[in-house]
Amino acid sequence: MIAKDDRILVERYQYGRTDRDRLMSQSMAKSINGMLIGIATAEGAIKSIDDAAEIYVPGLKGTEYGATPIRALLHMSSGVKFGEENEEAKGGGGDLDRLWGDMVRKHWFSQKGTVASIAQFNQRIAPPGTRFHYASIEADVLGLVLRYATGQSTCGYLQEKVWQPIGTEADAKWMIDAEGGELAHGFFNAVLRDYARLARLLAHDGAWEGKQIIPAQWMIDATTVRASETYLAKAEGVFGYGYQVYLFPGSRRQFALLGYLGQRILVDPPSKLVMVQTAVDEKSPEIWRLWSAVVAQFG
Repeated sequence: MIAKDDRILVERYQYGRTDRDRLMSQSMAKSINGMLIGIATAEGAIKSIDDAAEIYVPGLKGTEYGATPIRALLHMSSGVKFGEENEEAKGGGGDLDRLWGDMVRKHWFSQKGTVASIAQFNQRIAPPGTRFHYASIEADVLGLVLRYATGQSTCGYLQEKVWQPIGTEADAKWMIDAEGGELAHGFFNAVLRDYARLARLLAHDGAWEGKQIIPAQWMIDATTVRASETYLAKAEGVFGYGYQVYLFPGSRRQFALLGYLGQRILVDPPSKLVMVQTAVDEKSPEIWRLWSAVVAQFG
């Protein structure tokens, strides 16, 4: 789907999907969770993103993730050692599998529980806030912080604070772990037009029909790199990294929510243009050429 503010320019479905099907976000869920952290901070449930995670999650007290500031977790710069699946060739890809075995499939593999599943990754290799390293577990730590701080499920908080206020047309779903908590690093599911509604909210820096839903300053902070954090400017190739979102290079402010298999929400705040792609191939350059052409013509 491509839209400019409240006007749909393109809406297409393939492979038998329709506008009634919920489509998986993969890691775009990380960005959604990051926005909820912003709302919780504005409401005072989280006092400061410079607080350590253990202030809100007592079970992490005395661990490296517990000692990590929320800001560093938002920036994927905890400094705690964790390897993603795509790092298997470097000998670091087993950590995500181990996290899944303990946190999601625990009835077959272990009885650690969610907090202990995260706490077992406890080797610090860099000071927090100094080095970008993509690690899905950092979103899961943020998910715990959000649930403990608000006293609500992530789904309930999202429904109350975002999903209802922007007038979504369908319920969304979120995969849960073995203890019933939402898996914050992925697997949120929604219909295409509701993803586009979310994108429009982000394009307006958190405002919807005149009402500020996500704090505007949070949106600015989430999608820019501070002068003191230049290591984030080219965190992933040409892309910078904000609060769980990818930042386009160049002087024009644009950002993206990205999922593992080609799920994307691309946002151009100056023109209020958004594009949602639910999956094709993450390595194809075609989508980026299309987005550039759309911004050039309609931006």
